Amino acid sequence: MTVHIAYARCSTAGQSVESQLHALAKDAGIPEFSRLFTDEGVSGATIAAQRPGFAALLAYARDGDVVHVAALDRLGRDAIDVQQTVRDLIARGVRLEVVGVGTIGKGVGEVIVAVLAQLAALERDRIKERTAAGRNAARASLAATGLTHRGKASLGRPQSVDPAEVRKWRVENEASIAATADHFGVSTATVKRACSKRC
Repeated sequence: MTVHIAYARCSTAGQSVESQLHALAKDAGIPEFSRLFTDEGVSGATIAAQRPGFAALLAYARDGDVVHVAALDRLGRDAIDVQQTVRDLIARGVRLEVVGVGTIGKGVGEVIVAVLAQLAALERDRIKERTAAGRNAARASLAATGLTHRGKASLGRPQSVDPAEVRKWRVENEASIAATADHFGVSTATVKRACSKRC
């Protein structure tokens, strides 16, 4: 009997693997998976074998099993890790089913993975380049005009309160951090940052 195994990962605790599992079930066309392995709140920068859920999957998977994943990047942190993971699974006789790609097995499947993993790595590099270019354009515009190229007054998140005003009010009123935070409607951490050098 073929054992169908689903694996899903999300990077932050605020995200959920539910949408991935739904896509896997729809793609597989089976009533349910024999086993589910997940890594929630685990960064994609972590090597696949070092993710608790994926490590458990590797310990469980046997010859003849089918592992279902939503995308190739779920199988590793970069192109090399993805290819190594795929090779390891194929060597064990485990077949891979990737949503939108299909079945990956020995031979041609390994070549497809190598190409797709490299394309994914290139796309990540392009995203980094575009992000860096955007930051550089914002810095240049901010230096030249006082506003970023998108019309903002700063590169980061706008300050909710003026730190100098917070410091002044706290000193004048001999207020605690909690009372100051209450007065300005901000967190105590914001007050601590504002007062870290003067209060």
